[in-house]
Amino acid sequence: MQSSDTVFPEWEVSRWFNTDHPPHLADLRGQVVLVEAFQMLCPGCVSHGLPLAKKVHQALGAQGVAVVGLHTVFEHHDAMQPHALQAFLYEYKIRFPVGVDAPVPDSTLPSTMERWELRGTPSLLLFDKSGRLRAHQFGNVDELQLGVFLGQLLEEAPSAVAGADATPPADGCDDQGCAAPAAR
Repeated sequence: MQSSDTVFPEWEVSRWFNTDHPPHLADLRGQVVLVEAFQMLCPGCVSHGLPLAKKVHQALGAQGVAVVGLHTVFEHHDAMQPHALQAFLYEYKIRFPVGVDAPVPDSTLPSTMERWELRGTPSLLLFDKSGRLRAHQFGNVDELQLGVFLGQLLEEAPSAVAGADATPPADGCDDQGCAAPAAR
């Protein structure tokens, strides 16, 4: 996991699922926030990222960890429309709030992905109770390492996180994730 100590800009979402009150990062201060950036056609997202986010939501949601999904589409735009995402969320029993990252005209990368400089999907971001980004991981996340770090954040431990970056896929998708093309 990459460690950071920066404040991130708000996400830009065109539509929300699984919530009556669209969340904002600023509104979630006081909680540890896990953001899972994914695409529903990304193999690494379906097999690793989303199941891990579901586990965190089920195990720690009531203990002060807010889990938010960000469907950030940078490929196969026609296949990943909101109606398809709604069916996907239902079939995979995703219950936490999921926002659709807003498209940017004349760009393959959506708004939040571009502003947050995400390298691809799945990407997991952890924000502390003050709203500072404390960890960012592209690709698979080690569950034990994540659990330890979430425990530290819940107890307001120092922001340092040990660990290494995941090796991104060379180009396109593989079982680890889907690399995004360079912004235009």
